[in-house]
Amino acid sequence: MNPEILKKAQEWTTEEYDTSTRQEIQKLIDSDNEMELTDRFWQDLEFGTGGLRGTRGAGTNRMNIYNIRKVTQGLANYILGQGGAKKGVVIGRDSRIYSLEFAQEAASVLVENNITVYFFKDLAPTPVISYAIRELGAKAGIMNTASHNPKEYNGYKVFWEDGAQLTPPHDKNVIVEVRKIDELSKVRSVPFKVTEKSPLFHYCDEYLDSYVQEAKGFAINQKLCKETDLKILYSPLHGCGYKITPKLLKKIGFKNVTLFADQGTPDGNFTNAPSPNPEEHKAMLPGMEYAKANNMDIFIATDPDADRIGVAYKHSNGNFELLNGNQIGILIEYYLLKNKPLENSFLVSTIVSTPLIGQIAAENEVAYSEVLTGFKWIAIEIEKNLTAGKNFLFGMEESHGYNISDKVRDKDGVSATAIFAELAAYYKKEGKTLDQVILDIAIKYGHYKESQHSVTLLGKDGVDKINEIMDNLRKNPPKKIGMIELLKTVDYQNDTTGLPPSNVLTLHYEDNIRIIARPSGTEPKLKFYFSTHGEVACIHCVIEVEKDHEEIKKTFLQILNI
Repeated sequence: MNPEILKKAQEWTTEEYDTSTRQEIQKLIDSDNEMELTDRFWQDLEFGTGGLRGTRGAGTNRMNIYNIRKVTQGLANYILGQGGAKKGVVIGRDSRIYSLEFAQEAASVLVENNITVYFFKDLAPTPVISYAIRELGAKAGIMNTASHNPKEYNGYKVFWEDGAQLTPPHDKNVIVEVRKIDELSKVRSVPFKVTEKSPLFHYCDEYLDSYVQEAKGFAINQKLCKETDLKILYSPLHGCGYKITPKLLKKIGFKNVTLFADQGTPDGNFTNAPSPNPEEHKAMLPGMEYAKANNMDIFIATDPDADRIGVAYKHSNGNFELLNGNQIGILIEYYLLKNKPLENSFLVSTIVSTPLIGQIAAENEVAYSEVLTGFKWIAIEIEKNLTAGKNFLFGMEESHGYNISDKVRDKDGVSATAIFAELAAYYKKEGKTLDQVILDIAIKYGHYKESQHSVTLLGKDGVDKINEIMDNLRKNPPKKIGMIELLKTVDYQNDTTGLPPSNVLTLHYEDNIRIIARPSGTEPKLKFYFSTHGEVACIHCVIEVEKDHEEIKKTFLQILNI
């Protein structure tokens, strides 16, 4: 066994660590489980620009209370250096296993460093944390969640005083402070039962209700919402949207709201959800089947921290069809542009989202900008445009994240659920199903077909393989896909794009074909984004465009041997 790995593992069997942690690591040492020990100790779980995320367990490369303490001490030191102790930190959590314990550990470190804490006793969605930070005038926020990752994961998102996840220069500066906490002796902490009695500790669950009251105003046509007979099925996928989302829908006026009971209670094992990711068909399928059997019009699910949504709707053929992230965003954009004042307004999206967003914005003479993947970049663009006196209309990313109000500076699955239900009611009143609306848009702007292919590569070897594929793609991009020639490449690692450097490569081919390669910032994945476009006059033309798309995707991946 690698002696460095063994040394690190043995440190976790000392008296500094609790009994269960020591036993967990000792068992691996005794069984000479080199592969597992290497995976747990080959690196410290990296605190990236958005925080921590990883599988739960003992070890430096795992999510556990010791890494939470060290990271929080680094964050505390930065807040103290910024003079933010009295402004304080908002702390929330989702339903994941150990989210409560991680939230309590973070609170204990902060209070012991004389920093005020505002703590949600109940589960609180990510958008509510962002909202509460701004309302309280807090210096920072922490959300304990792994978003849509599998049940084995947990995480720790950090927000700054604007309500957005850490943006420059704070992201890099916090990382510097976190890396200085290289041993537990540098951490100040006490048991949570002591923290809870401190005058610096405050529960703040009233902001769950005030968010709902605020978000009620995000609706465009409450009269329509009150009058519609739209039947809505909603699932929190066992996450923290279980109370707040139905409450908002009913507050706006929707009468026929059904909570999907099988997935309606918080559960970190996601017992009745095949996946906690509403992007995935398997996650949405149980709700789609229930919605069809019970004659619903629409099924919407939020992920565990309720910052993303998935949507399925009753097709004109009577079946339930799943929308992808771009389609959801386009339908929201199209509805907003038809029904809101547009003067001096702006939209924001990301470089991997569909080009159709910008095309629709341009036709409506609404300012549009693209940013790097990650909602924090959208938040920066929101602030910049608001400062310039413009009106924020909509922000979206293709990974099912949407925002319709500058009161929140992150993805907001709660209000996105409400605005999507409203647009579904609007088109139902017009006598249209959503597939008919999508076809109308395609006939007007051409049909954009987007899809994604992800390659999962675990551990250190996986990181090395991802880097190797990206390096090869930069040096030798496929010159042709079949007979279709490469026109140009855009490498976001250099500064010619006008955006911050990022490990993203875009390949532009003939016929409006775009392929983007990008390692995920939160999962051990290399992601490929495919976008094709074709003029259409009817549904049969759409089908042909989609067939061509699949052939291009298949050929490209074969060339890369993926």
